Amino acid sequence: MNLTKYLFCYFTGNEPENEAVHFAVSEDGYNFTPLNNNEPVIIQTLGKKCCRDPYIFRDENGVFHIIATDMRCYDGWANNNSMVIWDSVDLVNWENERIIDFSQFEATKTANRVWAPQVIFDKSRQEYMIYWSNNNEDEGWHTIPWYAYTKDFVTLTTEPAILYNPTSGMAAIDGDIIEKDNKFYLFVADEKQDGICYVISDKPSGPYTEPLNNRISVADTALEGHCTYKILDTDKYVLIADQFKSGGYFMQESTDLIHFTKVEKDKHSLDHLRPRHGSVMHITDEEYERIVNVKSWA
Repeated sequence: MNLTKYLFCYFTGNEPENEAVHFAVSEDGYNFTPLNNNEPVIIQTLGKKCCRDPYIFRDENGVFHIIATDMRCYDGWANNNSMVIWDSVDLVNWENERIIDFSQFEATKTANRVWAPQVIFDKSRQEYMIYWSNNNEDEGWHTIPWYAYTKDFVTLTTEPAILYNPTSGMAAIDGDIIEKDNKFYLFVADEKQDGICYVISDKPSGPYTEPLNNRISVADTALEGHCTYKILDTDKYVLIADQFKSGGYFMQESTDLIHFTKVEKDKHSLDHLRPRHGSVMHITDEEYERIVNVKSWA
C-alpha cells in the first residue's frame, strides 16, 4: 500500500453542534485543508448524539473505524461512560454505529469519565487494544489510562484494567501510543507537569516505565488533546496538540520521540480548522481523491 497523504479527524468545540466528526486533508503533514467546509461529516444518532476526541484508524483487514468519546459536555465533565464507534470501507460512507457502555463491566461500573479512546494492534496477541482515559466515581481515581482488548470492536475479550498510573498520583489524560524500534511510547497530558510527558514499555499493555525528566512539551502553554504521526518518507514524527488554556493549536517534531523542537506557525496550518482533540492517519492517493471529491457529506 502506497501511503502518500494525511487525513485529520477531529472535533471543533464545546457547543453540541461542534461535538462531531470533522475531516481535513494534507499533502505534506503540516498544512491541512478542511473537507465539507469544516462542517461535520457524520451525524451521530446513538448515545449522547455528541462525540469528542475522534480516533480514526485502518484495521488489519483494511476496514476503517472511528472510535470517539460519547459525550455532551453541556451535561458536565463527569457524566459519560461510553464510546461510540463507526465502520467504513471507503472513508465516505460510515455505518454500524454502536455504543460500548463501560458501566456494564465490574471494574468500570461507576465510570463517569470514559474519554479519548484510541486503538493499537497488539501483534503478540493478534488483537486490538482499546485504551482511554478513565475515572471511576466511587474509587477516587484521578483520570488515568485504562485498556481492554477486542477482536471486533463489538465485544471485549478482557475486562477493563489500568494501563498506567503516574507515580505522582495525579491525572494523566489523552493517552497516545506510538511504536518505534520495538518500544512503545505512551504520551499523556500530565496534570503534575502541566504538559505532555512520555512513559515507555516493551509491549502496548505495559507495564510502562516513567523516566526522569520525561516532559516532552516544548510549548510555553499547557497542552492536551495531542496526537503523534510520522511524516512519510522522513525520519520525523510530528506531535500536534490543543493549547486548551491559551487557544490555538501547537505543533512540535522529533526524530527520537523524546527530544522535540517547535514547528513555527508559518510552517504549518491548523488554527483555521479550530480543532480540538483529534487524530491523523496516512492515506493513499486514491483515498485522498475520493474524499476530496465528495459532493455531499452527512
